[in-house]
Formats: sequence, C-alpha cells, structure tokens
Amino acid sequence: MKVALVTMFSGLSPTYSLVNVAADQIRMLLEAGVSVKMLVSETCPDGERTGIFADERLEWVKITNTLHGQPIQWHDYSSPTGQVHDTFFEEADHIAKDLVTHLKDVDVCILHDILYQGWHLVHNIAVRKAQQELPHLQFLAFTHSFPAARPQEMEYPFSARFTDLPRTKFIYPTRSGIPSLARQYDVPEGRCAVVYNTLPLIPSMSEAVQTVARHMDLTRPDLLAVYPARLTTGKRLEKVAALAGAIRTATEQDIKVIFCDFPSADIPPKVYKAMIRTEGKKYGLGDEDLLFTSDIGFPDGFPRQGVFELFQLSNLFICPSYSESFGLTVLEAASRGNFLVLNQAVPALKELGESLGAYFMRWDARNFGFDTYESYSPSEQAYYEEHGRAIVNLMREDRSLNAKTIVRNRYNDEWICHNQLLPLLEG
Repeated sequence: MKVALVTMFSGLSPTYSLVNVAADQIRMLLEAGVSVKMLVSETCPDGERTGIFADERLEWVKITNTLHGQPIQWHDYSSPTGQVHDTFFEEADHIAKDLVTHLKDVDVCILHDILYQGWHLVHNIAVRKAQQELPHLQFLAFTHSFPAARPQEMEYPFSARFTDLPRTKFIYPTRSGIPSLARQYDVPEGRCAVVYNTLPLIPSMSEAVQTVARHMDLTRPDLLAVYPARLTTGKRLEKVAALAGAIRTATEQDIKVIFCDFPSADIPPKVYKAMIRTEGKKYGLGDEDLLFTSDIGFPDGFPRQGVFELFQLSNLFICPSYSESFGLTVLEAASRGNFLVLNQAVPALKELGESLGAYFMRWDARNFGFDTYESYSPSEQAYYEEHGRAIVNLMREDRSLNAKTIVRNRYNDEWICHNQLLPLLEG
C-alpha cells in the first residue's frame, strides 16, 4: 500500500500544529510498513526538513505553485459566495495536472484541511479535477478545526468547501464533531470517522527511553512500575517482582516492571537477577514482564533524565527497601504522578509516605537501633494478592492517575494507527 499526504505546506515550523499532526502520521505509517509520499508546496524550504520529514523512507514531492513563471498567490475564500481572481481556474487546472502526475502510484490520499480552509480553495478545486483522472484513488479528508456551518446560499467554486468528494471518508479528531462535519459536507455520518491526534510521548523522550521501548512495550500495560535501585538485596528488588506477579494473578491486569539497576559488590548481578526473575515467576510474572536496564546497554546505571522520563510513563512505584535514610526516588516517582506503595516499617518511608498519601505494606526493615521481621498469614502470596487487589481498585478510583494511564494506553502512535488509521486505509 502507498499513501500520500497532501498538506501543501509552505514551511515546516513545529509551532504550526498541523505540521506536528502530519509528522506523527508519517511516523506511525512508516513504522507500520506503509510507503508514504508527502506533497507540499514548491515553496517549502528543503532546509526545514528535519526529524521524520528527513527520513530516507519518505518520498518528498513539491507541487507546483507557479503559473507562467509567476508565484501563485493564495487567497482566503472563506465566504460561500463572491468572485475569485482572474487566474483562479487556470491555476487550479495547472495544479491538478501536477497532482495527477504524483498521485498515479498512490492507493490512498490523505488531505489535511485542503477541503476545509478558504485559502486552500484553489487546491480543493485542483483535487476534485485530479480525482476525475484517478478512479482508483481513495481519499481521507481530515478537518482540524471546528466544522463550518453549512450556508443556505452557495456559489461555485466556493461551494466546494461544503460539497461531498466521491470515494472519500471525512475525518475529525473527536466523535463529538462528527454530526457537524457530516452537515458541512452534506454526507451521512457513516461517511465520517474519528482519528485522534496522537501524543508522541515516547518519540519526544531521550534515546535511552526509546532504547527501553524497543525492548518492552511501554504503552499497552495497565500497570507500569519503575524501580531505580542498586542491585543489592537490601533494595528488595525480588519483592517488587513478587508483588507485581501477585497483582497480575489476582487482578489479571497486564503489568510490566522496569528495574533501572546499577551494580553492587554485595552479590553477583547475574545471581541476583536470576533470583528476582524466579521470584517474579513464582507469583505470576513472565520473563517478558521484567526488564533490567543493565541488560540493554546500561551496565553502569540508567541516565537520571531517563529515569524521570520513565516515571512520566509509569503509574506504579513499589518500594519495599530494607533501609532508607530519605527516599529521594519516592519524591521523583510522586512528582510524576505515580501511585506509591511503600514499606511502612522503614521510618523514612513511613514519614514520606504519610505526607504524600502513599499506600503502605510491610516488609522486613531496619529501624533505629533494631531490625524488624514480618510474617504473613496464611501466606506471603495471599498477603500480596489481597493488597494487590486493593492497590488496583484505588488506582482505578484515582481520576488523575486513570487519566494518565488512558493517555499512555490510547493516545499513542501504535494504538491510533492500528485501531483507527490503518482500518480506514485498508477498508
């Protein structure tokens, strides 16, 4: 399949929101293995091609904006009646010929505001003329502003902003706008569809986080836990794995755990990692549910900025540490909106947790002048599963946390591409 995006951009400044929307769509389509062609105005500077616009997989095409050696001036024809300038139809014919040339090898053409904006009326008419010579071509017409009210009186060519385009689905970013969009073009609502604007959280993050994302799906899990810690038994990484496994077993939630680990002389890393994985499996985790950043190119520790970014994506922080003097990672996790599960038996964690509204559990701990040891009845697994159910219920009831999770799960490239955009291209 080959897809063309017709934007007629004359510049690629990211301050123009539609430039970002187009970039997001190009990225998701290329990652899905779709061939993509981008059609811009011939005045669009090559020097502004950066990021995904400079990707070697993207075919870049400049559509003519010159007639008889003179630049075509765009006019804002937002009114439904009036008079166009003298060379309007000659310009539209000229542009249409160029569109036909560059759309012959395309299966689906995505129009971004071409049918909607008054200053694109000449391109609107050009697309309609070109379509007559491209009977194989399907269209998706995106509108990125509030749909225009359908006027009672219209004159051609101004009426093109309110006229159906054959073989076209009309697209809006929210479901609430579909009735108005259908009225604007006088089409059934069944000819309209929703494609969200994506929030490119992971693509906007550091290369370190993108490396993690290549090894573990960071968008789909219901629960994503991040635990930055030295690979020492005092940090109780195996208890994090155990509780995560119990949560999966008790609630059937998809949970992933990322250990931003760094070496310790206390115990050989390979030995301790094997213990942690074994404990996770014992309680319900699979091998694919655990990731150590030291295994993917960060043997001496994960970048601090990357930890902050992972906390932006995660929604659960579990700290069963045996001893803490302060617990800075607790503040880091809390500042990024994570649900906190802390060891109540550690004085510093208890103090911080009480001020931050944390959820408490009890593990073995070092107190001032003495150590404490926990026993669980009827079993440690039953204890974890009981608290796991409570944790999941509390997280569901937290509106802000729920919103954070939904944004990560649903408003990302992969979800939008596979659930909204690709079905329209293939259908």
